[in-house]
Amino acid sequence: MLKTILVALDESELSERVIKQLGQLQLQPTAKVILSHVMPSDRYEVDVAADRPHTQSEELPYRQIEKQLESYQAQLPCESQLEIVTGEPAEEIIRLAYIYKAELIVIGSRGLTGMKRILQGSVSSQVVADAPCSVLVVKPQ
Repeated sequence: MLKTILVALDESELSERVIKQLGQLQLQPTAKVILSHVMPSDRYEVDVAADRPHTQSEELPYRQIEKQLESYQAQLPCESQLEIVTGEPAEEIIRLAYIYKAELIVIGSRGLTGMKRILQGSVSSQVVADAPCSVLVVKPQ
């Protein structure tokens, strides 16, 4: 029986499939699900966002992501928590898995191949390679 599951979501349509797949795991009421989203960091920005006041335009993407995660959270039959972090997606997902001592990571795969996979990289492949636990990769149809 899984106790802690980290679910990595983005803003793509694939997130709906990831949530659907999570529902098929028949979660126990004692399980804990961490719904996470990684906002890519701007490599050229010197200031850390927390170090300065936020403008409304900066808060808008965060609020939209938070609302989407809350809608997924409402569908869960167990305890859950939201984590919205900034950084490199694969690194942050793995870091969260360690913090929460996750027994399973559920993540989507965009299905990139060839040159796109080389240029854009594969977050799911990196998570599978470096995760401290099992990883369930949900593919697009």
